[in-house]
Amino acid sequence: MSSADRPRVLVCGTSFGRVYLRAVHDDPTVDLAGVLSRGSAASRQCADAYGVPCYRDVDDLPDDLDIACVVVRAAVAGGSGAELSQRLMARGIHVLQEHLLHPDELAACLRAARRHGVRYRVNAFYPHVAAVRRFLDAAEVLRRRHRPLCVDATAGAQVLYPLVDVIARAVGGARPWRFADAVPPPAVLDGLAHAPGPYTHLHGVIGATPVSLRVQNQIHPADPDNHALLLHRLALVFESGVLTLADTHGPVLWSPRMHSERDETGRLIMDGPGTARLDVPGTEPLGHADGPTFREVFDRVWPDAVRVALGELRADIADGHRATVAGQWALTVTAIWHDITERLGPPLLIRPPTPERVDLPELVGRGERR
Repeated sequence: MSSADRPRVLVCGTSFGRVYLRAVHDDPTVDLAGVLSRGSAASRQCADAYGVPCYRDVDDLPDDLDIACVVVRAAVAGGSGAELSQRLMARGIHVLQEHLLHPDELAACLRAARRHGVRYRVNAFYPHVAAVRRFLDAAEVLRRRHRPLCVDATAGAQVLYPLVDVIARAVGGARPWRFADAVPPPAVLDGLAHAPGPYTHLHGVIGATPVSLRVQNQIHPADPDNHALLLHRLALVFESGVLTLADTHGPVLWSPRMHSERDETGRLIMDGPGTARLDVPGTEPLGHADGPTFREVFDRVWPDAVRVALGELRADIADGHRATVAGQWALTVTAIWHDITERLGPPLLIRPPTPERVDLPELVGRGERR
């Protein structure tokens, strides 16, 4: 371990790990100390681009590393990320590991952290994205006034775990929770649609709040990171209105309930005294009205999210109780995710073509309101 104020950080993996590399390199409070990979030419090029060494094995690492970001698939996704995390912790290195993990893998990693006196944190990643944090901040403000009535959520199977995490945060806690089996389409609809719908429906409860969940349980076996129709969409319903995360990267929308009093004849009062609430927009953005470009997501939004997660781990290092709470949270979220995936069953393998790029604002006339 180093004795410097700036922790020395190792990044393991150079696929999605490239986002972590940029995040750590651009963070003035830490030092990027190296890359750990299988030693491919692409990995060596990544390390060279950042001017750091590329290691091929945990045994080759120097003794002055403080933190490792493990961005390698765990066994649940066909990789060895959990084993790697445990080897790193045995070297006295704190670990931030990118989701997903099987519940047994997570429990083993938490035990390893306790055994070796280090901190371990699962990074669900998307809860730290700026728009999601804005959504969660707004949800907390609303919860101070009244409890959420229900949640309506949609996600691709690849990013279901972080959706569960976000829902639990949005409603103020994960327990109690339970899900029922997936609901198939009614037989009366068979043959009417040109193709089966892409989403599987489930109903459940998270944090004592009813949840309606739609999951695109479809995967391209040769391109698993693409072909989700959307990543996350989430609506949190309150007595006062609906808070919506339109997309993982924004915008966040607030839609207050439309309500008008009635006059002595029973008709809705549409103007005059006492109708000030009718002047409120039916929907308005919280923050930016437009989401970032996909290039901005890769270059700025995702690295920013990694830095937030890295800050969470550093806070855990300084506070053992905080680390314990984080571990319990991860165990619960992982249990919920695992239960849902068991109910969904294996994903449907799809091989769609590259989606067409449609510039809809240009087609309908940018700036036209109606």
